[in-house]
Amino acid sequence: MYNILDKYKQAIIFLLKLAIVTGAFYFIFQQLASNQLLSLTQLKQQIAVLFSKNRWLLLLLLLFTDVNWILEIFKWKTLASHEKKITFFEAFEQCLASLTVSIITPNRIGEYGAKALYFEKKQRKKIMVLNLMGNLSQLAVTLVFGILGIFFLSASFEIALFSFNTLKFLLIASVLLLLFFIGKNSRIIKKIKEYAHKIYNYSKELPLKILTKTLGYAVFRYLVFSHQFYFFLKLFQVDADYITLISLIFSTYLIASVIPSLAVFDWVIKGSVAVFIFGFIEVSPLTIVSITTFMWLLNFAIPALIGSVFVLNFKMVTEK
Repeated sequence: MYNILDKYKQAIIFLLKLAIVTGAFYFIFQQLASNQLLSLTQLKQQIAVLFSKNRWLLLLLLLFTDVNWILEIFKWKTLASHEKKITFFEAFEQCLASLTVSIITPNRIGEYGAKALYFEKKQRKKIMVLNLMGNLSQLAVTLVFGILGIFFLSASFEIALFSFNTLKFLLIASVLLLLFFIGKNSRIIKKIKEYAHKIYNYSKELPLKILTKTLGYAVFRYLVFSHQFYFFLKLFQVDADYITLISLIFSTYLIASVIPSLAVFDWVIKGSVAVFIFGFIEVSPLTIVSITTFMWLLNFAIPALIGSVFVLNFKMVTEK
């Protein structure tokens, strides 16, 4: 059996890579063709409207996409350097190839395995932890800015964020307590705690310089794609002040980030959340869905399609 697998190993690997790339193309096409929020006809009309606007602002929006990914690549290069020094192009290849792989996996979990395959077997677990650190840094930034946005919305639109209900509190507390006692001695919980302890110990080994730079890249990246959204709003002539719009954007990213999904549906979720959030200032749903679609195309779909080239050309690392 093993001889047969070894004989056809290259063919199997090629078919697997082809399946990933085909799946990525199919999912992207399907989301554009069968999107209930924005039909292809509407998308074409919105693209025509977009190109009839300020061309310089359009170029700026494209530049934002480049900067967004350059920051992500530098963030990954910084983290990976703790295990192995890699060039900017190697980090570029790993980021885009892993994006392509992640497109059909829940919460982009495929990204972890894809990046790890670029390193030797003995390094792969640590590489996955480094990738986790990168994603957690981005999530932390999203939470901080998102909470600021939510509080601003609460003050501006009189949204009740906190309302204490004794019965609900006791019910939630009872359920959590029950889950705690059930899971306390569970083998699964013990395994999770063991892995969490290992991850924590490894993260403590990371130099402060790497952690600081990683967080810095995460902050700048967040500000870049948030302001890309902002300039799209201005391009579509959404009439509101800067603080209100940026708070709405921060709130949208916060809510969308905590909803689990397939990566390919990320823009649909952001679109639905954004329609609700921007409803507070009565922005047309078509405008918001168009903007989230353009953001998804520029920052996710097109880079994922470019990454498919790297997936097809991928070669397993030769162990030393």
